[in-house]
This record gives sequence, structure tokens and C-alpha cells, in this order.
Amino acid sequence: MEKTIIVTGKTMDLAIENALTQLGLTRDDISVQVLAQAKPGFLGIGAAPAKIEVTYEAPDEVPAAPKSAFGSASRSKPKAVKKPEAPKEEKPVAPKPEVPKPQPKAEKPAAPKTQEKKAPVAPKEYAPAQPGSVEEKIESFLKGLLEHMGSAAVPHAWKEDEETYNVDLVGEDLGYLIGRRGDTLDALQHLANYSVNRSVEGHIRINVDAEQYRQKREDSLRRYAQKKAQQVLKAHRRTTLEPMNAYERHVIHATLQDTDRITTYSVGSEPNRRVVIEYVR
Repeated sequence: MEKTIIVTGKTMDLAIENALTQLGLTRDDISVQVLAQAKPGFLGIGAAPAKIEVTYEAPDEVPAAPKSAFGSASRSKPKAVKKPEAPKEEKPVAPKPEVPKPQPKAEKPAAPKTQEKKAPVAPKEYAPAQPGSVEEKIESFLKGLLEHMGSAAVPHAWKEDEETYNVDLVGEDLGYLIGRRGDTLDALQHLANYSVNRSVEGHIRINVDAEQYRQKREDSLRRYAQKKAQQVLKAHRRTTLEPMNAYERHVIHATLQDTDRITTYSVGSEPNRRVVIEYVR
């Protein structure tokens, strides 16, 4: 059964977090409709919180079984009193001969099961960058940038095609280099593209990743888009997704472009531009 609630927050993200905390659900379990954007006001005057309508699936309520109208009446009836029966004469019974019981066979101890040990996954090997190559320039720039950030992560770059280079950041505690929804990773990628393209011929594209975050995020976005599209098809109404960057919006559009009775488009301005999934009648 589908239910809706109205939630407010100082910002749109805080309003969504308030709804998730109140309902005890995850972001994929709800659909958000923006009712009012947050207004900062001037020196606190005229400020207004963001207001959203949250739609979620709640389990159907099971009606309680009706009580029997005769329950209390049956309990109030006095029980019939049985008359004592005369004791029957017991005839002597001859004792039965004892039959020796078969002794249980001794069970053999089961052989201990040997646990199969999983082979450790070998770390990915990277070819060293050649001196003076584009790969070396990318690794040199990112290494210096990471050192200024206090990170010991090591960048490894390789050529994907004529205009694309991929980079893996390898090391421990890479979570803060990924950031919230990959925003720190996006910043590192933007700086690398800007700096390295100034020192090479033509134009190249540099993709920076850590712990396969890009692929995991893309798979998660596809599942999220399909789930929201099913909710739109069921409710015959549109839904507005959370703010996303251009690449993430492209994944949503591409995932749903061939879905029947579904159209997608983007609204708003950066960095709060969002994808709308709408039912087509």
C-alpha cells in the first residue's frame, strides 16, 4: 500500500534525510516530489525551509479476526457434573516375560570436514609509465596533488584508446578520496584533465577511479532508475530524483530510454539539476 508524508528541512538534502530517519527506509525505497525549494532569506529574514512530499510503500494492514459472539456465553455456562462411577473390579494380569532390548550399535565418529580455503585475489598489476609519456605526466600531477592532501595513495595511469586515459588510485583508506557520491573523485579528475591537457597535443580525457567506485555507482544508478520507473508506471505519476551531476543524469536517461510509457528529462540548474521520470499516457 502506497503512502505519502510531507517533510521539511533547512535544505533539500536535509529534508530527504529527515524523511529517511522518520520512516526508517533507504533512499531507494522512497520517491520524492519537490513542493518548495529552500529560501535563505536576508540575514535570516524571510528564510523558508525546503518542503517535499515523500511517497513510500507500506505493508497492507491485516484486519483483526472478529471475536465469536458466543465466546463469553459458552464460558458462562456451568459445566455438567458427572456422577461418580462405581469402581470396576480389576482382574489380575499375568506378568509378561521380559524381552532383552537390542544394544545400540556404536556410531563411528564422523570424519572432520575440511574447509576449502579461498585463493587470495591477486592484486592488479600495472605497467610502469614510460618517461616523458602522457601516462607519466598524469601520474606525476596526481601524485603531487595527493601528497598535498596528505594521502599516500599511488596513481596508476594507462591508455584506453586514442583520446582516453584511465587512472586507478591504489592504497588504503581511499574513502575520503572518493568523497560523498564521488564528489572528491570528480574534483581530482577535473583538475587532472585541466592541468595535463595544457601540456599535451590535442585533447585527451582522463578518468580517475578508486576501488572501482565508478562501475559500482553506475550499476547502482541503473537499478535505482529501473525501480523508480516501476513506481511511476504503477502510480501513473512523475517523480523527481535527487540532484546529480551530468554523467549520472546521462546514466539515468540511457537506462530508461527504451522503457515503454516512460520519458525522462532534466530540470533545474547546476549543481541542483535533477532528472524527472514521467509517465506517458
